Amino acid sequence: MERHSSLDFMFLKHLSLVNYKNFDSKTLDFDPVINCLVGDNGVGKTNILDSIYHLSFGKSYFNPVSTQNIKHNTDFFVIEGEFEKDARTEKIICSFKRGLKKVIKRNGKAYEKFSEHIGFLPLVIISPSDRDLIIEGSDTRRKFMDGVISQSDKEYLQTLIKYNKVLVQRNSLLKYFVANHTFDSDTLAIYNEQLHLLGTAIHKKRVDFISTFIPIFQEQYAHISEKDEQIMLSYESQLSTKSLMELLAGAIEKDRALQYTSVGIHKDDLNFTIAGHPIKKFGSQGQQKSFLIALKLAQFHFIKEQAKTTPILLLDDIFDKLDENRVSQIVGLVDNDNFGQIFISDTHAERTENVVKNIRQSYKIFTL
Repeated sequence: MERHSSLDFMFLKHLSLVNYKNFDSKTLDFDPVINCLVGDNGVGKTNILDSIYHLSFGKSYFNPVSTQNIKHNTDFFVIEGEFEKDARTEKIICSFKRGLKKVIKRNGKAYEKFSEHIGFLPLVIISPSDRDLIIEGSDTRRKFMDGVISQSDKEYLQTLIKYNKVLVQRNSLLKYFVANHTFDSDTLAIYNEQLHLLGTAIHKKRVDFISTFIPIFQEQYAHISEKDEQIMLSYESQLSTKSLMELLAGAIEKDRALQYTSVGIHKDDLNFTIAGHPIKKFGSQGQQKSFLIALKLAQFHFIKEQAKTTPILLLDDIFDKLDENRVSQIVGLVDNDNFGQIFISDTHAERTENVVKNIRQSYKIFTL
């Protein structure tokens, strides 16, 4: 079947792990369309998905502390992936040794900055730990938003990195003032100006992103939940009422007392609501699950549209979230050029096979 004529079709052909989490060494050759990892809890299904995530983002989805991804009693890990992208073979290696910096190489050449690699292998993961997006603080939701935008907008990622750097410098200056009983408004003004320029650019891109993203998200939710529920996602920012310059000027006494910057785009949040109420308090478990999956599928479609490449989709323990019928619906989407390569992890081999064999696509089942 002819697929992805207008889009770059990308897939992971071969994966090899050394000392990664619970694996001392493991190699797998994947199907270009559907791959199912089945086995009991604790055998490492999620770890394999996480290693694929690692190749795309240069870090683990579940545990960003690199040393904690090394197998016990060893002192390094290596993840190697061979991808087919735009009809070319791309070899990505991510390695880390205790006491040294992590290294990511593309076709034998190491990246100077990890941020240069972000977006090269677009990927979306749907996992039970996504619940953090609803229950945790604003930081988690900002990271989600930034992650979606960054995968198709290099400039945004660089602006964000610069903003965070200036923020750290301004906070250090505020601490210095207090420690040394001094104050220098001229130096502070330089940081304010930089934060204002960078923050304003970030705010504008987030506003544009949300306006494009909301309709995609609502369409996905309607598709999954099959109910007519009033769900909404909105972007909350102090910059929607005042410029960052004004905000910083107005908060100077507070910032000096707190010794950190209390206003800016690093305080932004996303509001998730159902029938006008916070989904965290008023959404049933089913509604929350559907909301999160719709969020991630919208992320998939948004990135695909912007990056002109079909992202790899990782479905971790998907039956934990949805019944078999819903999973069939999602996996069924690979049947129409919408999706690229999909990885599914599950504890029940039979259940997974039932879902995938109804699709007219090639698949492989790996029993761990």
